[in-house]
Amino acid sequence: MAERTSRPRAARTPLTRDAVLRAAVGLADSGGLAALTMRKLGEAVGVEAMSLYTHVAGKEDLLDGMIDVVFSELDLPDAGGDWRGAMRQRAISIRRALTRHRWAIGLMESRTNPGPATLRHHDAVLGCLRAGGFTVSLAGHAYSLLDSYIYGFALQERGLPFDTPEQTAELAQVMLAQFPADRYPHLAEFTRERVLRPGYDYGEEFTYGLDLILDGLERAASTAGSAPPATPERH
Repeated sequence: MAERTSRPRAARTPLTRDAVLRAAVGLADSGGLAALTMRKLGEAVGVEAMSLYTHVAGKEDLLDGMIDVVFSELDLPDAGGDWRGAMRQRAISIRRALTRHRWAIGLMESRTNPGPATLRHHDAVLGCLRAGGFTVSLAGHAYSLLDSYIYGFALQERGLPFDTPEQTAELAQVMLAQFPADRYPHLAEFTRERVLRPGYDYGEEFTYGLDLILDGLERAASTAGSAPPATPERH
């Protein structure tokens, strides 16, 4: 009888924090944060749930790391280039990332222990604005305004009852048939002349509003250097 030769088992790739975080992002992408449990995450990476605590301290640390993964996907603005183009591309990059990771909306700026990708992103944004001639105060205003618009639009978009232009037109036709046009003439006009026009895509509203904001920031930046110093308020 031939003697069996035992084959050595292939060495298992050691589990890393990055692998755990990316697996958690994948679970959240497919089922939302409600679907993310330590048990399911352990199954996804092939370990017992308790083994995960070697790589993450707990659920909050896990969320911190997941948000850092999302920030690592964003386009970093170049401090040596055109600030307006960089801020526009950054905004589009964030919207695309939040379309992929809808669970992250509302969490991007909520973490009290931001990771290196998050901090690198924030620093690059401020550096780009400062290199573009923004004062420290105006850079802060610009950052707040842009993020309020970007995240606000993403939140509104997530709540819409349609995802494609075809679904938008179908829903608009149903709604138009349900309300009397003589009672809501402007709504009826908008639906017929805007929403039901071929090629209408609600997502295009994002870049339209973004360009208006960038126009305003460009004007503010061009006058910031020549503006007289503010008079201190008297109490």
